Amino acid sequence: MANGSKPTIESLAGRVRSIGRGFAVAAGAGATAGVAGFAYGLWEKNQFVLREETVPILPEGSAPLRVLHLSDIHFVPSQRKKAEWLRSLAALQPDLVVNTGDNLSHPHAVVPLLDALRPLLKFPGVFVPGSNDYYAPRFKNPAAYLRGPSRVKNNPHELDWPRLRSGFGMSGWIDLTNRHQSLPINGIRFDFSGVDDPHLNRERYVGWPRGTAGQDSRPHLRVAVIHAPYQRVLDHFTNDSADLILAGHTHGGQICIPGYGALVANCDLPTWRAKGLHDWENNGRTTPVNVSGGIGTSRFAPVRIACKPEAVLLTLTARQ
Repeated sequence: MANGSKPTIESLAGRVRSIGRGFAVAAGAGATAGVAGFAYGLWEKNQFVLREETVPILPEGSAPLRVLHLSDIHFVPSQRKKAEWLRSLAALQPDLVVNTGDNLSHPHAVVPLLDALRPLLKFPGVFVPGSNDYYAPRFKNPAAYLRGPSRVKNNPHELDWPRLRSGFGMSGWIDLTNRHQSLPINGIRFDFSGVDDPHLNRERYVGWPRGTAGQDSRPHLRVAVIHAPYQRVLDHFTNDSADLILAGHTHGGQICIPGYGALVANCDLPTWRAKGLHDWENNGRTTPVNVSGGIGTSRFAPVRIACKPEAVLLTLTARQ
């Protein structure tokens, strides 16, 4: 059109076609990016790493102790690469294995999971359950996590947690579900206290085992074991003078933004604490808390982005 002449039907049609082509190109680019991102996430979920941390909490003069922290395995029977990697962790020769729950993601996962963990079950260990030990995951819109922590739906599909718990227990691992127990390791008495999954509001605090003067003169170390690191639970154990708290559940955010980190923690923990070793402070007390980024994902959301699956090797050293 020139000199302010009215648009013709042909020119309007051409403009509509041009706009339509622009939308089509943009939509195609977005779809391509989405497919590429999903493909990358499928790849990253199998890029298992070992995060190593040093925690100076042992009594003076103590030799270092190695604690292997496992969480959120979310095992599916077909996951051969994950099974091989789990078996390989036995080469670390840990003094203790701590499992903070969500081991399952499939109704038939118990037997193959126990087989994958068999080399690690030879070491002393403790465990607590997560919601995905009790109930199978269901498909949900990933965007729902942005609105707050997930919830178990009505009529959940129950998993064979009793069989898994029995398998752990028969191998010598200690069940800390709403209970405490002590375990001597290399001359130090580890006083464990654990709770059932706070994500399901099942935690019940039982305190710590109390030694009687003259019966056990070994140094004591208080270790709290939980699945979901809700602030109320961290506050409780910090107030109760825990020396170390171990937790999982968050998956480290699972889908993170490089340079920023997690968008969600699936609990009330600040997202910058969704993975890693941090100090938790409450009422003038401070306790180191290790939140595992987890090993697996729900089988309905099998991707990780900027958040590789991890096990954590904590080397406990003498206090400085």
